[in-house]
Amino acid sequence: MALKMSVVFVICVLFAASMAEAQLGEIISHLLGLIRVQGTVFCTANGRVNSTSASTPVFSNALVQLQCNGNVVSSTTTNNAGVFSMLLDPVQLVLSSLQSQCKLVVTTPLSTCNATLPSDGVLISLLQTLGTIVSGLLNITTLGPSGFNFLQTINN
Repeated sequence: MALKMSVVFVICVLFAASMAEAQLGEIISHLLGLIRVQGTVFCTANGRVNSTSASTPVFSNALVQLQCNGNVVSSTTTNNAGVFSMLLDPVQLVLSSLQSQCKLVVTTPLSTCNATLPSDGVLISLLQTLGTIVSGLLNITTLGPSGFNFLQTINN
């Protein structure tokens, strides 16, 4: 009888442990789903849509970096439509975000897309949440620029 009770106890413990592990995995998957950063960079003095023009040119082939705590976490290049998209390692982003604020930085000079624009600065934007979707078992959180601003750099 004692042996039967021991076997039943071990089975119960194993079952409870497997349920806890499954729930923990689900929680981690939910918390650490995928993170996508995307947006469009325009060929203007501030990288935004020009409200006074019928059409605003885009900034193609521009290097866009996600920087956290002064470190480049990810980078990509805009396509011919000025659109960029990067898929991130959520653990790296979460750990970096705990230390400081992350930002998007366009390092390609504006003069590259329009010779009349400055060649001595970068476009910088903080991030904003654009939304979250569920795809199968994954949560995909999409972040984008809150609005680029031009920051002039001093070259010595």
